[in-house]
This record gives sequence, structure tokens and C-alpha cells, in this order.
Amino acid sequence: MTSTIATSSTQTRDLNGLSLIASHSHISGLGLDDNLVPKESAQGMVGQLKARKAAGLILKLVQAGQIAGRAVLIAGPPSTGKTAIAMGLSQSLGKDVPFTAIAGSEIFSLDLSKTESLTQAFRKSIGIKIKEETEIIEGEVVEIQIDRSITGGHKQGKLTIKTTDMETIYELGNKMIEGLTKEKVLAGDVISIDKASGKITKLGKSFTRARDYDAMGPETKFVQCPEGELQKRKEVVHTVSLHEIDVINSRQQGFLALFSGDTGEIRSEVRDQINTKVAEWKEEGKAEIVPGVLFIDEVHMLDIECFSFINRALEDDFAPIVVMATNRGVSQTRGTSYKSPHGVPMDLLDRSIIIHTSNYSADEVRTILSIRANEEEVELTADALALLTKIGQETSLRYASNLISVSQQIASKRRSANVELVDVKRAYTLFLDADRSVQFVTEYSNKFIDDNGNVMLGSNGKAEDDKMQTD
Repeated sequence: MTSTIATSSTQTRDLNGLSLIASHSHISGLGLDDNLVPKESAQGMVGQLKARKAAGLILKLVQAGQIAGRAVLIAGPPSTGKTAIAMGLSQSLGKDVPFTAIAGSEIFSLDLSKTESLTQAFRKSIGIKIKEETEIIEGEVVEIQIDRSITGGHKQGKLTIKTTDMETIYELGNKMIEGLTKEKVLAGDVISIDKASGKITKLGKSFTRARDYDAMGPETKFVQCPEGELQKRKEVVHTVSLHEIDVINSRQQGFLALFSGDTGEIRSEVRDQINTKVAEWKEEGKAEIVPGVLFIDEVHMLDIECFSFINRALEDDFAPIVVMATNRGVSQTRGTSYKSPHGVPMDLLDRSIIIHTSNYSADEVRTILSIRANEEEVELTADALALLTKIGQETSLRYASNLISVSQQIASKRRSANVELVDVKRAYTLFLDADRSVQFVTEYSNKFIDDNGNVMLGSNGKAEDDKMQTD
């Protein structure tokens, strides 16, 4: 009798939204402690301790804003967590640090030149924190009066708001009444109103009214009643990428061009003017440059022209940290006749710091498959997990991961809640891995059309004299 491994998530999922499970959706960070020591299994990351620690050092330097214009190469065999490390780095950086991920093959397009595609990717990875002052009204709500029309049309009202030093009554129109209703503002709430946009933000409930509430939830937040004047000037920080500024200033529709997706080629004169203006803002203290991360997966797909451009772009004042990943050994650099390590020219390798990944152990493969099953809400028996682990070691981790959801469908046909050994065996026979596919093609090579258009027809194994017309 097989025992069941509990792999269902203990956290409730939001059933109202669309929940898509991607290859790395289970990763929430690099799995490091405060001293950058990697844990064996944490935040969806398993194994690769040296590589994760090295990535953690890069993370700290990025967060401190101490390095930019550097190149990092993550190299290792397939299915060793190179992209996972990059995704963990992205999650750890947070929303304020730009992270752009592209594949090497994305650079080649009919719409944009190679250099333009790379330039846009570079500038998407540079954030600009723009500081500006705005006028706000901040205080504790004393009373809200809303006069509704009998016909249900135009609404009017009054808002009484105070600080510890003063109290004022404001006239309300339709927009403000809708904003107060949407935020569910009541007497005793401390709110902030942006005078320019009319945006209302509820900061919490006033401590002076704490005794008025008999029942309060754990999320209830109490704040002090503001002091001084009701109207204040407050510094607001907006974070945008250099590419967004480029698009806004190079298209007639301005900001709306970001939603249309039709960025096209952007003239170098526009970028030069923006660079000059951003440099002025930085000198005046109005803006702060945030170097982000550009991740290029399958970097060996780039050609020598792209590598030359990256070499030059890394020396620019507005340059992010470029993290590259490849599973190639010594291979030919595209666009040349010579070979180099990882298919990357030696001058770029010399500029890069290189992180290596290695194959996972059996225990690490088992842990990763358990995490994937948990993410996909699949319950595996011990025997099923053991077989998947063996398959992952002998074939590839990706293939074993793909069998999880397929095995669940086979189990559901048997009306079983758990994936058992028989389900994994059935999935293994139905879907070939790469090695068995190569073996199949080799065994039946005469049944496939070759490069010259030749094919063996019939069961007698004799070659047909005429070539197939493939034009």
C-alpha cells in the first residue's frame, strides 16, 4: 500500500482571477538569509548553493546602486536552474528596480533593427525616479453631508475635515462624492486628497475615535490626527523607465503610445535630448537614476554584431546590469567562423563575471518535483514521486515536470484524487523524452523525408526511385 505525500497548498487561492501556472511561477526569491547564505530549499529555489550565493552578491550591489554597466553570465547544462536564478533575482529586486527579460532570438525582427531592439531593451532596464511636489489636503473627517437630487442626477455635499490646529468645510461635487464612496470614507477616518488629480487615499482611523468602535478587524489601522495646516506640499516620487520617456516624447499620441505597442524606431536625437534632460534633473536633485537588470536568455543566439553593440553599450552612462544565460559549451559564435566558450566572444567573456550551475542531485530533483506538484495542486503518492525522480535523473528535469500534470489527467480518468505509480508509467509510455525520440527517429529514419527529399514508402523497405516533389 502506497503512502500519500501531501502536496496541496495550504494557502487559499483567489478563484475569481485567472491563475496561470508557468515554469517558474513557484519562485519568489533567491532563497537566501540575511547573511546571503543560501538555504537548501527556500522561496521555490532548491540546490545550486554557490550560484545562488553569487547571484545574492549581485543582488545586494544592484540594490545599493553601486554597480552598473556590468555583465554577468550564468552558464550550465540544460535544466540546471539558470533561468530560475534570474527569476529569483527579479523577485528579490522588488517593483522599484526595473527588470527586463528577453530571449536572444527576440532581437531578430522585421520591424526593428537588431541595434534598436537591444537599445530599447537596455533603456527599459534603466529606471528614473522623478521627484515632484504636489499640494494635498490631509486631515481627519469630522462629517460628510451628501444632498441627493430627487431625480437621481447631480449630487452635492459638504466635507468637514480637521487637523489638531484647524477645521474647514469643503464643497463636494460629483467626482469627489464618488471618490469618497469608493474608498468607503466615514467620520473618524484620516484621509489625504491630491488637489491636482482629486485622488482620495484613506490613511487609517483616528486614535481620537478609537472608543467609538466596538468591533474591529485585525486589518484596522489607527493613525494620529494630522497637525498644522490642512493644505500641505508633499514630495511624490514616480518611477518610470528611460524607454517609456523615449516613447512619450517620440510619438504624437504621447503616453497612449505605450498602450498601442507600436513604438517603432526612435531617433537618436530624441534619446540624446532625453539623456541631457535626465542628467540635468539628476544634478538638480529632481531625479534619481536606478540601474536595473537586463536578462538575456539563450544569449548564444545573438550574432557578432549584437555582441559588439553590448560591449559598447555597457560603457554608456545609462547602462543596466546585463545578466546572460546559456547552455552551450565551446560553440561557434554566430556571424563568425571561429568557436568560443559558450558561443560568446572572448572580449565580452573577459568583461563578464561567470556563474556556473551544475546538475541536481536525486534529493534535489525530488524536492523540485514536490514543489512543482504543490504549485499545480497535484497530490503524488510516494511511489509516483520516486519514479518521477528517477525519470528526472535519467532524462531531464523539464520532462519529469511535464509528466506531473499529464499524470494527473490520467489519474482523473480513473476517478482517483492521487497520482499513483501506474499513472506516471502510463504517461511515460505515451509521451517520449528527447533520447527516446532520437532513438525512434534513428530506427525509422527511412520512413522520414530526408534533406534531399528521399523517403521509403511501403513495408518492403525498398527506396523509391523518384524523389518527392517538395517545391
